[in-house]
Amino acid sequence: MSLELVPQDIRDAYEIHEWKHALSILAGDFPQEWDDIQKVLRAFQLKKSDVGVPGKNISGVSKYFNKAFRDFGWVEKSFDTKISVDGNEMASPTHLVDCFKNRIALEIEWSNKDPFFDRDLNNFRLLFELRAASVGVIITKSNDLIKTLKKLGIFSKYGMTTTWMSKLLPRINGGGGGGCPLVVFGIMGAKYVEDVSDAQLKALVEQAEKEKKARKDKAAKRKAAAKTPEELEKIEREEGEDDESEAEEE
Repeated sequence: MSLELVPQDIRDAYEIHEWKHALSILAGDFPQEWDDIQKVLRAFQLKKSDVGVPGKNISGVSKYFNKAFRDFGWVEKSFDTKISVDGNEMASPTHLVDCFKNRIALEIEWSNKDPFFDRDLNNFRLLFELRAASVGVIITKSNDLIKTLKKLGIFSKYGMTTTWMSKLLPRINGGGGGGCPLVVFGIMGAKYVEDVSDAQLKALVEQAEKEKKARKDKAAKRKAAAKTPEELEKIEREEGEDDESEAEEE
C-alpha cells in the first residue's frame, strides 16, 4: 500500500484501503484531484447535529461532501454506454456517479443500504473497462465509528445493514471492482465534534419531525388532487423515496 502518500492527519482520522496502486495513480497522474480529495477530507467534521437528526432527502454528512466537491469543480455525472453484440447495440447506462472530475469517480456512501456498494463497484468496473475512469473512490463509515454512535445512544438509527467499511471490504476483495484501481476512506470517531448541546439536538429532532409530517401532509393533498394514474404513481414514488432516504440516512 502507498499510505505514505496520505498525510498523517488524514490517516489519523480515516480508515484507508487501496487496491491496484490507486493512491500512486492519484498522486502521480491526477495531483489536482488528489489535492481536492485531501482538502475535503481534512475539512470535514462529523457533527452531532448531523448524526443525531433524521435526514430529509439527504443527510448533513452527504450534503457536506457533495457541496465541498462541487466547489472544487466535481460534478454529478451519468454515462451513456452501449453494448454491441453481433452488430446489435443495446443500451447499458451506468448509475449516476456522485462526484466526477477528470477520470476520477467518487461515491459518498454515508448510510445507504449496503447493496449500494455493489452498484458503486459495478459502476467503477464498467467505467474503467470503457476507459472513462482511472480510479474509483468511496467515502463511507469506518467500523471505528460504532463506539461513538453507541456512546451517543443513536447506533440503532444506523444498524449494521447500512454502508460500513466491514461491508465494503469483502465485496472489493471478492473482485467487485474488477480491474479498477480503488481507494476507500472510512470516517472514524476522530472526526466527531459536539456542535450542539443535548437540548439543542432535541429541538432539532422535533423540528425535523414537524417537517417530515408537513411533507407527508403535502403529499397526501397532491395524491388527492392527482388526475391521472401516472401522476399518482409519480407522487407515491417520490413519497416512498423520501421515506426510504430518511430510513437510510438516519
